[in-house]
Amino acid sequence: MVVAGKGGVGKSTVSATLARLAVRQGLSVSLVELDEGGVQSQLFDQDRQPPSSDAVELSAGATDDWDSESAPVRAQTITAEDVLVEYLRGHGFGRAATRLSRSGMLDIAATGIPGVRDILVLGKIVQLEQSHAADLIVVDGPAAGHAITFLTCAQGVLDSSRAGPLHSLASDVVNFLSDPTRCQVVLVTVAEETPVNETVETARTLETRVGAYLGPVIVNLMFPRLELLDADPETAAAAAGVTLRPGEADAIRAAAMFRCLRQEMQAEQATRLAEALALPQLWLPKLFGAEMGRLEIDMLVDAMKTGLTHLREPAGRAGWLSPINPAAGIGSTRRIAACE
Repeated sequence: MVVAGKGGVGKSTVSATLARLAVRQGLSVSLVELDEGGVQSQLFDQDRQPPSSDAVELSAGATDDWDSESAPVRAQTITAEDVLVEYLRGHGFGRAATRLSRSGMLDIAATGIPGVRDILVLGKIVQLEQSHAADLIVVDGPAAGHAITFLTCAQGVLDSSRAGPLHSLASDVVNFLSDPTRCQVVLVTVAEETPVNETVETARTLETRVGAYLGPVIVNLMFPRLELLDADPETAAAAAGVTLRPGEADAIRAAAMFRCLRQEMQAEQATRLAEALALPQLWLPKLFGAEMGRLEIDMLVDAMKTGLTHLREPAGRAGWLSPINPAAGIGSTRRIAACE
């Protein structure tokens, strides 16, 4: 499962949530990071760990709020440089592998062969899948703009080459990405105009150029809907026997107006997304906290589980497989407000 989305929409948080949900369902999970920031270790309330190509347990040392019965999430970082070192060592270069990888050889190759870095990383992911390293592999993928080049590079290499190791690797990657029983892409967005536009463009491109199968669009950071936002603060306070301090009524009115406008915007953008893509939507709530850790991840897991319980495919579709249909009406998808 490759998770992709515009920067700032919570892609890494959603990846952690999907991984945590899977282990709570009894599956073994490998969580793959493509960046070297160690974001996932922070989300699991562990010290930021140095990037490692070896799998490490992120949820070791369970506490009362992190049940000890489910299996740990195992995570690893995959970079093109690490994959190259592994490849060189496997082909007899031994001690020279690390030195060669740091010599700038990969940068030279990337200049001559566009997408070679992404091909190496995707090839490693395919290798993990073929080795049955876990029941589910969740890839905390690149931002939506890079996701297109990341997932289309293999087809480009395949079209421009006839034989050789790179051609063979590209063929394996293309077969992997286009097989829904092996790989699906989950797009993450927020209910705002620019992220929705980018999500629609990414979805259409991936379906037409890669043949990738798309799971439900995860609409993250949804403000839970509040009622009675039009109530007068002073009247409500008087009825409750509460005395407001000077300026509090105006502050409450301003906050209510903001929340009302936010709810209207969310509804408008979610509807626009449904009109553009015949994909189910799974809504996750915005959690009003300064930090995101494993307690918050489990709150999102509960919300996601609730949403999935009610998730329905467009008529005639099975599983998570949905075609892209720009002309699809709103009725062709079922939006689930898990945050409610």
